[in-house]
Amino acid sequence: MTLPAHFQKEVQAHLSRNSPYTFFSQSEGLASGKGEPYNAEQVQAHIKEILVKYSNGIWVSKLPRIYRDLYKEDLPVEAIKDLETWTHICIVEKTYGSNASELLLYPTRASSNTSSPLTSHNTTASNTRKPLQSSGKKKPSGSSLSHSGSQSPQSSSSSSSSPIPPSSPATLSSDLKKKLEELLVKYPNGLWAHALPKLFQDTYNTKLPGHVLEKLDLLSELCIIDYPMPDNPKRAILRNSSTSEEERTQKKEVKRRPSVQEVSSLHIPKEESSNVLVLEATNTNQVMIRYIGEGYSQALESMDDEMREFYGLEESRQVSSSALCIGKVVAVRVEDEDAILRAQVSEVMSDELKVKYVDHGFSAVISKSKVFELQEKFLKLPFQATKCKLAGLEPFSQVPAVISKFETMTSGRILLAEILERGPTPLVVLYDMSQDDDVNINAVCMRELQDKTLACPLQVNSVYMNVIVTSVCSDGTICCQLPSKGFARMNEILEKIEKYFHSQVTSEFLVSRPFCGKVCLARFKGKWSRVEITNLHGSRVLDIRFIDVGVQASVEVFELREIPTTFLCDLMAIPPQGVKCCLADLCVSVGCWTADAVQWLREKVVNTTDCSMKVTHVDETKGCIYIHLFTSKTLHDPSRSLNHQMAQTDLFKQQPDVVLTSQRFLLLLVLVFAECCRGLTHVFLHSGSNMDVFVSVACHPGHFVLQPWRDTYKLVVMMEEMILYYNKTEEKPLNIAKNQIHAAKVENNWHRVLVKGVLTNGMVSVYELDYGKHELVSCTQIRPLIKEFRQLPFQGLTAQLAGESTPKQWSEEASIVFRNHVEKKALVAQLEAVEEGANSWDRKLTVFLVDTSQEEKDVWVHDIMAEFVDELSNEP
Repeated sequence: MTLPAHFQKEVQAHLSRNSPYTFFSQSEGLASGKGEPYNAEQVQAHIKEILVKYSNGIWVSKLPRIYRDLYKEDLPVEAIKDLETWTHICIVEKTYGSNASELLLYPTRASSNTSSPLTSHNTTASNTRKPLQSSGKKKPSGSSLSHSGSQSPQSSSSSSSSPIPPSSPATLSSDLKKKLEELLVKYPNGLWAHALPKLFQDTYNTKLPGHVLEKLDLLSELCIIDYPMPDNPKRAILRNSSTSEEERTQKKEVKRRPSVQEVSSLHIPKEESSNVLVLEATNTNQVMIRYIGEGYSQALESMDDEMREFYGLEESRQVSSSALCIGKVVAVRVEDEDAILRAQVSEVMSDELKVKYVDHGFSAVISKSKVFELQEKFLKLPFQATKCKLAGLEPFSQVPAVISKFETMTSGRILLAEILERGPTPLVVLYDMSQDDDVNINAVCMRELQDKTLACPLQVNSVYMNVIVTSVCSDGTICCQLPSKGFARMNEILEKIEKYFHSQVTSEFLVSRPFCGKVCLARFKGKWSRVEITNLHGSRVLDIRFIDVGVQASVEVFELREIPTTFLCDLMAIPPQGVKCCLADLCVSVGCWTADAVQWLREKVVNTTDCSMKVTHVDETKGCIYIHLFTSKTLHDPSRSLNHQMAQTDLFKQQPDVVLTSQRFLLLLVLVFAECCRGLTHVFLHSGSNMDVFVSVACHPGHFVLQPWRDTYKLVVMMEEMILYYNKTEEKPLNIAKNQIHAAKVENNWHRVLVKGVLTNGMVSVYELDYGKHELVSCTQIRPLIKEFRQLPFQGLTAQLAGESTPKQWSEEASIVFRNHVEKKALVAQLEAVEEGANSWDRKLTVFLVDTSQEEKDVWVHDIMAEFVDELSNEP
């Protein structure tokens, strides 16, 4: 099919884009004109009553929720805009923290002295806004929704006029405030309130006063209090509200800008990850890089071409010797490369100059005859060569082995940089994405610190006594600790760390900047043990691996501790003491073990102190050794090995598929399932209403999946809780059947899923009820969905695009255009119709989609698709 020229470029683009979330209310830009009049005196009276209760101030984003809970009506949108003019009622103040768009609302002195009871009213809301009009086509009206980001719990809206009991002080002591501020500043992404007592006890060796959690409002002057689960006020998140370290660094940097030939400073990409070209590295704290992409390398290439053309003219002026000075930016001809590059003078000699090429990061001594005056237009692009430092390697930045390994892996290569901390020298983690598995370069360089002499040498046919089996994984791999110098040294250092933590009362050991590959400490069986962070889920939950015992776990970030500087070098020199092993000569391969086989081996060897083993094969590519394992010292008799004992059993026989034939049991299952689903209330929608949405999946205009923006934060919190719960729950046999709702592990996250089918090879076809995706997972990755995770309505809403000219079938070209405009994007949806189904996931919405991200105009997606269909139909 010949496509219209207007759409050819779009069809050739990627099938989808991973646009990051944009945390603002897209529907705010949708309405034009004033809202309908409202009773200002009544609303002012209500606001005044609310501020009597919240005399210390309240976030404006929380005001609509509290207003609705108290008065059973919506706060008019126009009233929010008018708050700043009601100076006789309240004071609106803009914050200067990490979320500068948030507004605080305080009572005026006059109103704060006036007390009136909180009452409820059942009047109707008056916040209707006029719809946008367009010639001959129906458009969505303005949305009445707004993103509050966080909501106060239901309980916070109740009236409380009783005096504070004597056991609950109305204020915090200055010493307690200082300690709490130290803790909160360590967790810029927030800290669960329920974690505060244990964290406070571990850090300061003293109990947190009980009244702090009983009355969280006391912390409002220290932090922002979020309630992601309104039905559970105890699950609050505390976020530090002070100026971020990044903002302070940027302010200092502004004061240090050079006065010689003003050049715009290079802005770090807004994305969390960016492609970079490594130029040079003298140490890991000063790695010279250049960002790749639009506005960076592409802009530099364009400027290079322009400079080559400009300075190719004869009238190009050389710089006189008297005008040359240190810091001056000039144009330098590089004859070998037929290029003109920007450079900054760093040293002036008689006939030569030492310059630094500001876009390429290296220095050179050149003749003055190759230097030209740099035109003003070539100073507009910021210098492209910039520095970064590698996270985790700060204390070892100049260790020769680390630098050598880094140069070998990165020199002149394009890598992915995960930006952890922005500033003059960003803190990053570098990844090599060119191989089958992503390589964490920071972690690989860190391993160069290990002293190989402290590891136990592993050789074929070698025999090892006093082996400790620390874990048996569900795939059949086991982890063993072998006697070695490193094992004894590690235990000695960890014992010293235990005593050190008991004697220190400081918050500096809290891990405030977790990242993949970081080595730190976590509790294992009551003692501190070395761990490596393997994956991050949001900002508070992460996966770790105990590198000396081979156990994987999911924990909250407050459970981690930094390795004290006193012991850091010695501990990092010790290789991991957990050796990955597999049992040799079994009829099944690793990964095919049954739950019975895993349990049998665990009962035999875990916590047994008298194991021994014989190495049969070393697989260096997989980092695994194959062994015969014994629980006695009879190594000369292979028939006494656990390998032989397991091979003689039926442990590896797969259980047949369970066929449910009992009608009584089937009826009971249906009743139980219906009772469990009773709490899974769906998102209530009304025809003509607007809502902010995120399009998680887009197949074509006739089928896509929306997520309501208002509950996105709740979904993230719930999935973090699921990770913590299910990653600590042992696998148990589960009868899986079609149309059941379960929890399933997809990649590294746990999802709420609907079982679509059970395959004979042990795989299960599931549908993600919150994201609208179809996946295949192993039956071993399915768990029962407990009641706690059934409270939040399923977030995946199936939809189709509204419009009179919408065809029943869409071509692939039209589908590509549609996906490019909506998938992975935050939009505004107006509900046109609802087609109900037997279950909430069977329901289908018909909606208009509007992109409000452009300041000058709103983009109506159904107009784009109508134009696409019209152009194709007019093609000869």
